Amino acid sequence: MVSAALLSLVAVGCLVAMALLHRAKWPSRGPYTAVITWQALGLAWGVSTIGALLAFGLSSYRLGAAGGLLALATDIVTGRLVLAELAQGIQGVLHLLAVVLAVVLTLVLFYGLVASFVQVVRVRRRHHDLLELVARDHPDVPGARVIEHPAAAAYCLPGVLRSQVVISEGALAVLDNRELAAVLAHEHAHLRERHDLVLLPFSSLKRAFPRVRLVRTYYETVALLIEMCADDQARRTSSSRELAMALLRFGAAGPAPVPAGAMAAVKEAEPGVVRRVNRLLRPDDELSYHAGAVIMGASAFLLASVTCLWHITI
Repeated sequence: MVSAALLSLVAVGCLVAMALLHRAKWPSRGPYTAVITWQALGLAWGVSTIGALLAFGLSSYRLGAAGGLLALATDIVTGRLVLAELAQGIQGVLHLLAVVLAVVLTLVLFYGLVASFVQVVRVRRRHHDLLELVARDHPDVPGARVIEHPAAAAYCLPGVLRSQVVISEGALAVLDNRELAAVLAHEHAHLRERHDLVLLPFSSLKRAFPRVRLVRTYYETVALLIEMCADDQARRTSSSRELAMALLRFGAAGPAPVPAGAMAAVKEAEPGVVRRVNRLLRPDDELSYHAGAVIMGASAFLLASVTCLWHITI
C-alpha cells in the first residue's frame, strides 16, 4: 500500500508540475529542454497512475506493482484470481476494480498511440502519392516541391524513406528570397530532428482523450515549443527578422490548411504565431546551461523514481 500511495503522489505531482510548466515563462528561452520536460512529465504521469492502480489492486500479493503483475499472470493461468479476490469481500472487489482500471487506461493510451501513428502514416502516404502528380521542382526552391495553389502554404511531410518539403505558388508570391530561405530552413529542421515523432505521444493523448480540454491545451503548448525549436535552428542560417517577416506574411495572406501529419511553418488558425514573432524580434536570454542541466537531471530523476516505486514491495 505504501507504493500505491507514493505512486499516487507522483501522479498528482506530475499534474501540478504540468500546470506550472504551462504557465512558466522559461520554456520559450529553452524550448528543447521544455519539450523533454513535457515528455518526462507525461510519461511519468502515465506510468505512475497505472502503477498506483496496480499496486493497490495487487496489494494482497505484497510484491509491488511489478512483482504483483507476475503473480497476477500466474493466477490467471491457474484460474485462482477471481475466487481469491472475491473471498476478501468488498476490499477484494475494489482490488479487482483497480486492476481493471489499470488495464483499461493502458489499453486506451496504447490505442491512442497506435491509432495516431497509423492515421498519420496513411495520410502521408496518400499525400506523397498526390504530390508525385501535382508537385514539381523549381529552380529557385532547391530541396522542395512546388504546388500550384494561390494560398500561402509551406510544410514538410516526414517519412522514413521519403521526406519532402512542400511550398505553394501563393507562398512564393508573398516571400522574398531571404524569407523563403528562412522558411525552408525551418521546415528542414523539422525533418532533420524528426519533430513529428517528438509530437506523436502528445497527439496520441489528444486522440485518446478527445474531450479533455486540458489535454488539448497541453498538446498545443508542446506543438508551439516544437515550432520554436525549428525557429532556433532556422536562425542559424537566416536572420530572426527574415523568419519573423515570413511568418507575418503567411498570417496576412491567410495560410492554407495542411494535411494531417504535416508540419507547417504556419498552420491555419495556429495559436502562438504572435509569440513566435515576438520571440524572434525581441529574443530573451537563452536558458543557462546550469539551469537546463538541473531541469534535465530532475526529469531523469523523476523517471528513475517512478521505475523504482514499481518495485517497492510494501
